[in-house]
Amino acid sequence: MFDQCLYFNTTALARRLEKEWTKAFAPFALTPPQAFMLRAVLDSPGLQQGEIARSMAISKPTATRALVGLEAKKLIQRRSSPHDGREQAIHPTTAAIAMRISLNEASGKVTKRLKKLLGENVFGDTVAKLRGIRSALE
Repeated sequence: MFDQCLYFNTTALARRLEKEWTKAFAPFALTPPQAFMLRAVLDSPGLQQGEIARSMAISKPTATRALVGLEAKKLIQRRSSPHDGREQAIHPTTAAIAMRISLNEASGKVTKRLKKLLGENVFGDTVAKLRGIRSALE
């Protein structure tokens, strides 16, 4: 019935992928959104919340919720931005920096497993097509 439905198939896929990354990030006591956001902060310390939201294709309120969770876990710090006093720059804490390699490895294992299961080309093509669809709909 829904074989040709983009909504049904992408949300079903999203639920399945959520389970995969939830298991991967469970040892860190992080949800997938928190873990991916922390990885972004670790990759580019000092980004402003709006920049993080844009890079992750999420709204500012969604970014705020994830950042509040990371702050409660003492994995990020907010500092006044030197460029704009109204914005805050987001920086990883020492605890976050200590888990960087393990966090990336956990995510990498899921990606590696999916590439093996689907095939490198199918995986790469699918990600590229989904990014294209997302961009077209923005």
